[in-house]
Amino acid sequence: MVRGGHGAHDQSMTIPAPSLRVSHAEREPVVERLQQAYAEGRLDKSELDLRLHLAMTAVTRSDLDAVLYDLNPDTGTKPKSLATAEPGEATAEQRVLAALAHVLGAVTLFVGPLVMLCTRARRSPYVRRHIVSALNFQLTLLLVTIVTFGLGGIVYAVAWIVAAVAALLALAGTPFRYPFTLRIVR
Repeated sequence: MVRGGHGAHDQSMTIPAPSLRVSHAEREPVVERLQQAYAEGRLDKSELDLRLHLAMTAVTRSDLDAVLYDLNPDTGTKPKSLATAEPGEATAEQRVLAALAHVLGAVTLFVGPLVMLCTRARRSPYVRRHIVSALNFQLTLLLVTIVTFGLGGIVYAVAWIVAAVAALLALAGTPFRYPFTLRIVR
C-alpha cells in the first residue's frame, strides 16, 4: 500500500484548457458553425464533409479549434477556445423569439416558423437556430403524415408537448434538438 511520497498520484494536477476532452454538447456549436460556413460559401461540400468528420471525432478542445481555425472573423488570430466562450449569449428578446418559433410551429404547423425564417432569422444565430429547428420538426411531421396517409397525424398530439418543452428551453437559453427530425432546412 502506497501512502504519499513518490508512488502517489498528484490530485492537484491541472490540465490546460486545449487538452480537455470535449463532450457531444461542445461539438454541436462547431458542427453548426461549419454548416453556416458552407451555406455562406466559405467551404465546399468535400471540405464540409471532412471537417464535420473531424469535429465529430474530436477528442480535445484543441482538435475542435483546429476545425474552425480559418473560419474565425478575426483572421490571423488564434480561435477562441470553447472553454472561454460565454454560455448565456442570447438576450431576453432573442430567447422570446426563439420560444415563439416553437410555439408557432405547434399552432400553425410549418407556416409560423417559415414566416419567422423569412423575417427574423438574420437577427441572431441563436434565433435562427431555433427557427430552423422548429421548421424542420414541423416539416418532418408533415412528411410522416403524408407518407402514412394521415396516420402520422396522431404524432401531432405528442408534437405539442415536445414543442412546449423546446419553447421553455429556448426561453431558458438552453440548446434543444428535436428527436427523429430530418434536417431539411439548414
